Amino acid sequence: MKRLTLIVAFLLLTTLACEGTTPPTSFSPTPVLDRLAAIPADAIKITPETDVYPVKSETDEYADPVPLPFPINTSGAEDSAFVMPDGKTLYVWFTPSPAIPVEQQLLDGVTGIYTFQKTETGWTAPQRVWLQDPGKVSLDGCEFVLGNTMWFCSVREGYTGIHWFTAEFVNGKWQNWKNADFDPAYEVGELHITADGEELYFHSSRPGGLGAYDLWVSQNVNGVWQEPINLTMLNSIYNDGWPFVTQDGLELWFTRVAGAPELWRSKRVNGVWTQPQKMFAPFAGEASLDTAGNVYFTHHFYKDNLMLEADIYVAVKK
Repeated sequence: MKRLTLIVAFLLLTTLACEGTTPPTSFSPTPVLDRLAAIPADAIKITPETDVYPVKSETDEYADPVPLPFPINTSGAEDSAFVMPDGKTLYVWFTPSPAIPVEQQLLDGVTGIYTFQKTETGWTAPQRVWLQDPGKVSLDGCEFVLGNTMWFCSVREGYTGIHWFTAEFVNGKWQNWKNADFDPAYEVGELHITADGEELYFHSSRPGGLGAYDLWVSQNVNGVWQEPINLTMLNSIYNDGWPFVTQDGLELWFTRVAGAPELWRSKRVNGVWTQPQKMFAPFAGEASLDTAGNVYFTHHFYKDNLMLEADIYVAVKK
C-alpha cells in the first residue's frame, strides 16, 4: 500500500511541476499533536471478531496471529512493520485512512514512519521518525533498519521519481539522510539486506522474471552490489516480493499476491533456498521477525472489495 502511495505522491509533485506550480518548499502541516486526531471521525475499528477475512496460521509451528494493542494499532491504517532483532523496537508506517487522497497525506503532518518501544508494561506512545529537513515536502516509507542505518524509499522535492535514501541513528535520533540509490538497471523495489551485509534481497518487475514482481538477490563484492540473480526457486507467475531474511540467514519470508496477499517462507539448506511454504493467509504481508521467531506483519481489512483499514499483527512461534 505505501509504495503505491509514494508513486501517487510522485505523480502529484510531477503534475504540479508540469503545470508550472512549484511544489511547496515552505508549508505548514496540519497542526496535529498526535495521529489520532487525523483519523476520520467515522472510522470504525475492526477487530478479529468483525473481520470478514480473518488471517490464520497455515502451520502448527505458529499460533494464530493476533493484532498488536493500542497505541500501535488504531482505526487508521498501520502498515510496513519492521521489528528490531531483540523485539523491543518496532517501526510502523501510518496514514489516517487508506481512503484519504494522497495529496492530503503528503501534507497532513502525520502520514509517515513511527517507532514504538516495548517495555515491561506494554508499548510506548509512538514517536515520529522525521527524515526530511523542516519545511520541505517528502513522503517516506519502505523502512528497513540494519544496526544504526535505516534504508527508506522517498518521494521528495529535489528528486524525480521514487529514490532510496539512508539515515543514521546518532545521539538518539535519525539524521544525516542522503541518497543511496542502487544501479538504476537493477530496479530495486522493497528490500532487505542480510545481517552480514553480504546479500541484498529485493522485489522488482525488471526483465527476466516470472511474474509482475519477482524476488532477486545481489551479492556485495568489495562494497559493490553485483548483477542481481532471479530467485527462480521461489518465484511464481504471481507477484512475489517484500522479502525478509532472518538474522541467521536461514529463513527468507516473502509476500505472494495471487488474489489476497499471503506470507510464504523458504528455508536455506546447505546454502540453497528450498521450496517455499505458505505460512499465513489471507491478507497477510510484509513479514518482519525478531530473533525468537515471532512474526510481525500487516493485515489489511477488506469488505466488498474495499480496503477499510490495516493493522499490525503478530504470530508467536510455539
